[in-house]
Amino acid sequence: MAGANPANRAARVGAWLLAAVFSAVAQAPAPQSAPAQRAHETFDYSVEWRLITAGRAHLEWNGTAADAGDVKLQIRSTGIVSRLYPVDDEYSATLSPGFCAQGSFISAQEGSRHKETRVTYDAQAHKASFLEKDLTKNTTTAQEVTIPSCVHDLIGGLIALRYMRVEPGKTAQIPVSDGKKFVMAKVEARRREVLKSSLGPVNAILYEIYLFDNVLFRRSGHLYVWITDDDRRLPIQLQVRLQFAIGTITFKMEKPTGAEPVSGGK
Repeated sequence: MAGANPANRAARVGAWLLAAVFSAVAQAPAPQSAPAQRAHETFDYSVEWRLITAGRAHLEWNGTAADAGDVKLQIRSTGIVSRLYPVDDEYSATLSPGFCAQGSFISAQEGSRHKETRVTYDAQAHKASFLEKDLTKNTTTAQEVTIPSCVHDLIGGLIALRYMRVEPGKTAQIPVSDGKKFVMAKVEARRREVLKSSLGPVNAILYEIYLFDNVLFRRSGHLYVWITDDDRRLPIQLQVRLQFAIGTITFKMEKPTGAEPVSGGK
């Protein structure tokens, strides 16, 4: 059985965690000011697990902090992981001002599984509605949760964090929902570091996002994000550290396209 193989489990968890990472990274309050021009930014990441390249991720954002716009995320496994447990996931979301979630859609093809998940966020009714269709088993799961008028989805928070200035030693509490659960998640700025990257050595701030250990996810683990300490505030690296059986999964940014300085930069 494929799911019993640790490498297969890691591939599956890696795909799920990348979506979680984009959610967890930065569920933030609305920025105080915003760039006037509409942005079109793309970010590409290599996904490493146990010293091998396990997959690739591509993220696009079209919008500004004033209107937020829409985001798209593609996740695909590569190499030996693709042969063991192929992953082909697509995620899209529509955001309102302040990066508040309006709706999201996931098409996830992982191994023999194929699921489509839609979440609708109703700010006036203070409800998030979760609807998942298992196209392999032909089953449907529906759920609803109470949310505040502005909550962040699985992607928009990453963009929002770039507009925040949580300095090392400081923390923030932010509203997060995946449509099944709502939590106030803690974001902690740990320290400044010089990080090796595909762009060369970069100055970055390390953040820990507390979503594991029965916060949003029951699994025990740690989630870290490095944001460049400059005007662009690039999410240069993301890392999930899980129990030994799965280990550490690292997402490393390659050269970004169209990245502009964000409002509030140094």
